[in-house]
Amino acid sequence: MFKNILVPVDGSDNAYHALEHAVAVQKATGGSLTLLTIYRHHSMLEASLSMVRPGEPGNMDDIMRGHAKEVAEQAKKRAIELGAADPRAFVRNGPVARGIVAFGEEHGIDLIVIGSRGLGSVESYLLGSVSHKVTALADCPVLVV
Repeated sequence: MFKNILVPVDGSDNAYHALEHAVAVQKATGGSLTLLTIYRHHSMLEASLSMVRPGEPGNMDDIMRGHAKEVAEQAKKRAIELGAADPRAFVRNGPVARGIVAFGEEHGIDLIVIGSRGLGSVESYLLGSVSHKVTALADCPVLVV
């Protein structure tokens, strides 16, 4: 059935709801559970501001990466509390939907469980949600919760 389950997490309530479903699938199938947090590279404006004031607020990529690691670790902790067996957590940088799909292809994922809405910006309302893009791009089944 499903041997490699991927759950993209962004810290939103919907992501945690998707995580609950993914843990249930893992328990039923005995598959592996992988959590993925993707953060986007900061803009050129943010980069120019960090050059003008080099320690305040610091390198934006480092700050974003640090936050993404916290989100991934919190999701891993929650998965363990829900009874997940040996969940793994990863952090990546880049375009979110394409990054999820690429990670899935690289790691042999055969099911992606994703929240229907995350912490996306206004951009997602205009261009489509991450979950919608993942369903369109992924070769494996996608469960949108």
